[in-house]
Amino acid sequence: MPSMNVLINIFDTLTGRDPDNQLVPRLALDWAPVDELTWRFRLRKGVRFHNGEPFDAETVKFSIERLLDPETASPIVELRYVTSVTVIDEYTVDINTDQPDPIIPEKLSLFGGVMVPPAHLQEVGDAAFAEHPVGCGPFRFVRYQRAVELELEANPDHWNGPPAIESLTFKPIPNPASALAALQSDEVDLITGLVPDAALQLRGYQGIETSSFPGIRTSYLSLDTEDPVLSDRRVRQALNHAVDVPRLIDAVLDGKAREVPTMIPRESFGFDETIEPYSRDLDRARELLAEAGYPDGFRTTLTASNADAFVAEAISGLLARVGVEARVDLLDPAVYSERLTSENRRALGPIYLAASTGWTLDGASLVQSNVRRDRRQSRWTSDEADALIDREELSVDPDERLQAFAELQRLLKEEAPFVFLYQIDNILVHTPRVHWQPNVTGALVMEHAEVHDE
Repeated sequence: MPSMNVLINIFDTLTGRDPDNQLVPRLALDWAPVDELTWRFRLRKGVRFHNGEPFDAETVKFSIERLLDPETASPIVELRYVTSVTVIDEYTVDINTDQPDPIIPEKLSLFGGVMVPPAHLQEVGDAAFAEHPVGCGPFRFVRYQRAVELELEANPDHWNGPPAIESLTFKPIPNPASALAALQSDEVDLITGLVPDAALQLRGYQGIETSSFPGIRTSYLSLDTEDPVLSDRRVRQALNHAVDVPRLIDAVLDGKAREVPTMIPRESFGFDETIEPYSRDLDRARELLAEAGYPDGFRTTLTASNADAFVAEAISGLLARVGVEARVDLLDPAVYSERLTSENRRALGPIYLAASTGWTLDGASLVQSNVRRDRRQSRWTSDEADALIDREELSVDPDERLQAFAELQRLLKEEAPFVFLYQIDNILVHTPRVHWQPNVTGALVMEHAEVHDE
């Protein structure tokens, strides 16, 4: 997501999300299923890339099939059911799949929907294109200094009109103290991506404002259900009763999060509002542990990224109240990420703290990698869960999908293969000059941002 947050300003996508989280046209004007394995998209005319190359149906075919080509080695998994793109005419394409995929339009709103200029890319090659990207988005590439900054300028010929700001610069800033100094010196106008405890450090300074908006990024503890202790459902339920999520949100996250009953956040299609979160009941947690044969608790390890140290330590403290001694193992973010995405599903130990951004705003995004037994981050084996995942992923009937999601959430709560936590807010720290707010995905779509001299 950090990379996509930058690139979405250079490149445009077939669909998009508006400030109210609704799926809206971008380079595609409209779309509809032709049959269970085909989606048809009608494209916007008159769009040109920053180098003048025209956008058309051949662009869509090239861009998507390039992602599908094994030689590209794309990490994008959302288009795994797509097999090819058929050009119907200059401004109409069919996207073909080998299995029904009900949310192809949603999947084309970010990663998989990014369009690239075929002629230019084939002429200069991947390496040169990476050094000087050419898109058809609201901003044009100017220069990039690794680990220092990326500078963009407004595209005056963008199909949706020129952006309100003339230049846009992204800077990686290593810590809150550096962020504060950058804001106070007018080096930057807006800081994003801060966790609540870091944002707290910037509060109260003159000329600096903090804003928070509902977010979709959902945090949870992944439990290894093949672990000798965690294989018992009663133990997993006990952990959910023991982790007081509302208290965690208030004490550690400055209230900048919302509790979730299971793995599906509130704004996603499929969320079942009738399912309540676990009760925060220490006595019930102790009873369940005793029934499972652990009246005095047990010892385990809780692994997390250094970026989530405060949350991990707080969770460990909450578990200790019922006798669960969870030693916190903090990893460098790069090491954590490498282990998380490795083939070894136990590389992060019996319990690890994780978060997912379900940017398609569909329940499938949050469970696609974590639940079905053949998925890369699944640590649970359940025939019933696998069947429900198939029902919601492979049906194009919204009512059928809603029913499958409802049954899946009830099963998740009962079997507790995770400790369900919260969806965290999007936090902005900025000068009063900045007027912009993200939608629930938190994507840094800056074409409508404004900066006013007060």
